[in-house]
Amino acid sequence: MDLIKIGKFIANCRKEKNITQEQLAEKLYITDRAVSKWERGLSLPDADKMLDLCNIFDINVNELLNGEKIDMKDYKRKNEELLLELARQDELKNKKLMTCMWVITITTILFYIGIVLLSSILLDEGLLLGTIIVVSTIICVGVCFYGLKLEVDAGYYECRKCHHKHVPSYLTVLLAPHMSTTRYLKCPNCCKRSWCKKVMSKGEN
Repeated sequence: MDLIKIGKFIANCRKEKNITQEQLAEKLYITDRAVSKWERGLSLPDADKMLDLCNIFDINVNELLNGEKIDMKDYKRKNEELLLELARQDELKNKKLMTCMWVITITTILFYIGIVLLSSILLDEGLLLGTIIVVSTIICVGVCFYGLKLEVDAGYYECRKCHHKHVPSYLTVLLAPHMSTTRYLKCPNCCKRSWCKKVMSKGEN
C-alpha cells in the first residue's frame, strides 16, 4: 500500500471539492494536523473515518486505498490487488509481532537467569538477595504473559484436523498445553481438540 500515493489522492480529492484542510478536519471532527499527515503519506485515516472521507469525496474505500479513481472494467482486478496487499501487510505485521515476542521473552529469561546467578554469587543469603529474586521473578513472569499476548495477537492457530485457522482468547491459549507456539486447542469449526500450529496468515499452509 503506497501511503504517498494515497496522500496525494486525498489532497487532490480535497482540492477538487474546494475544501481546505481545516474544513475537512471540521467535517471529520479531527485536527487539521491529522489531515496534513494523511496528505503527506505519513499515516492512513482510521477505519472509522474512511467511510466519512469517502462520502465527502464521492469515492469508495477501494479507490481510497488504491490512491486513484478506478474504472469499472478494472474494478475487479484492483480489488483483488488491494486484498492481496492487505493480506501481505497483515502477514508482515504478524511476523514482526512474533519476532518481537521471541526477542522480548528470550532476552528477559536470559536476563533473569543472569541476575539470579550473579546475586546468588555476590550476596549472602538475606533480605536483599530474597528481594532481588522475588522482584526479578515477578518481572520475568509479567514479561512472559505479555509475550503470550503478542503470540495470540500474531496470526492464527491452525487446526490439525480440519485446517481451520482461528484466533482463540488469551485465557484459552494461556491454559492450553503447549510445545513452543503449538498449542492443544479446541477448533471452533470441527469442535475437535488437536495440536494447533501457529501460522501467520489465513492463506498459509
